[in-house]
Amino acid sequence: MSQLIQDTPLIVAGRRFASRLLVGTGKYRDFDETASAIAASGADVVTFAVRRTNLGQNPGEPNLLDAVPPSRYTLLPNTAGCYTARDAVRTCKLARELLDGHNLVKLEVLGDDKTLYPNVVETLAAAETLVNDGFDVMVYTSDDPIVAKELEKRGCCAVMPLGSLIGSGNGLLNPATLAIILEQAEVPVLVDAGIGTASDAALAMEMGCDGVLMNSAIAHARHPVMMANAMRKAIEAGREAFLAERMPRRQSASPSSPFAGRING
Repeated sequence: MSQLIQDTPLIVAGRRFASRLLVGTGKYRDFDETASAIAASGADVVTFAVRRTNLGQNPGEPNLLDAVPPSRYTLLPNTAGCYTARDAVRTCKLARELLDGHNLVKLEVLGDDKTLYPNVVETLAAAETLVNDGFDVMVYTSDDPIVAKELEKRGCCAVMPLGSLIGSGNGLLNPATLAIILEQAEVPVLVDAGIGTASDAALAMEMGCDGVLMNSAIAHARHPVMMANAMRKAIEAGREAFLAERMPRRQSASPSSPFAGRING
C-alpha cells in the first residue's frame, strides 16, 4: 500500500498556515453568523475591508475583533473600495496603525463600481509603493499572466487572480490563463473572486493553486455555516487530488478490469 504524500503548509511572506482557505467577513447577517461561518470554514486567514469595518475606532458599535479575535486568526486588511493607488496606499497605512504595526495586507484597486475589475495600472503602482514601505502585499489582479508576473517582480508575496467577477459565483471562467500563471509563478497563487460553490474551489486546488479566498460564496448561501464547512472539505479534497496526480486523459476507453485470465463462459 502506497504511503500518503505529506503535504506542506501554505507559506506566505514567511507565515505558515494550516488551512488553504481564506475567507472574508462581509455580507453576513451579523457578527454572530460571521463568527460561526468562519469557524466552520477552518480558515486561518480572515480578510476585511478597512474602510467598512469597525476595529474599535468607533466606540459603541459592534467590533469585528470580538467575532474574529487576532489571537485565533491572522487578519488580512484589504483595500476594497479603493479606485486609485493613492487611496489604496493610504488605506493600508491606516490598517497598519489600527493593528499596531501589522504589515500583511491584501491590495485591490478597482477599475469601476460595476464590474469591480482590477485597475492593473493603479494596482502595479500601489504594489511597488507598499512593498518599498515594508508591507507584505497579497494582490488581487486580473487573470493576465503578464500582469501577474509583473506584480511578482515588484515584490508581492502572493498573486491572487480572479476566477470570475467579484460576487458573481461563476467559478473559474479562464482556466487556461490561470494555468499559465501557475506555471510561471514563484510565489503563492490563490484564486480570489468568483467562486460559487464547493466544486469551483476544488477545481482551483486540483489545478495547483496554493489557496482560495472567498466571501460571497459562503455568506450568500442559504445556509452559510453549512457552506463554509463544505468549502473546507472542497479545499482539502482538491489539494489531495492535486498531490495524488490525476490519471491521464484518454481518447478511448480503458477497462477497469484486465481481460487476461478472465473466466470464459
